[in-house]
Parts: sequence; structure tokens; C-alpha cells
Amino acid sequence: MTIQLNGTEHSLEENTSVTGLLDAIGLGDKPVVVERNREALFPREFATTILENGDQLEVITIAAGG
Repeated sequence: MTIQLNGTEHSLEENTSVTGLLDAIGLGDKPVVVERNREALFPREFATTILENGDQLEVITIAAGG
């Protein structure tokens, strides 16, 4: 299946969760904000949210600084 990830097409296996996607792109252990189809997800929803063909995701990493 294909999703849009930060505006770019990205191929995934069926039944991939948001957690699975984050692990696959190397952000599984990073603090991130995820928006699916223009709706923000809570981190507690990442493991149970299964992505569907055509979903649009925005993933933003959170960085502290000063």
C-alpha cells in the first residue's frame, strides 16, 4: 500500500501501525508529533492506529534547544 509521508509517497506493508512506521523510518525512540489525515494523534494511539492506503501523514520531530 502507499501513503503520503510528509508530502512524499511511501510504500508500506498492509496492517502497519503508526508505531511500525516510526520504527521503519528510524524515529521509533524519538519524541514526535504525528498527524494522520490532518488529525493529531496521541502517542498512546500510535500502536493501535493501523494505516490505510492513501493516508496522509505528517511526522514532526520534537527538539529541545535554547
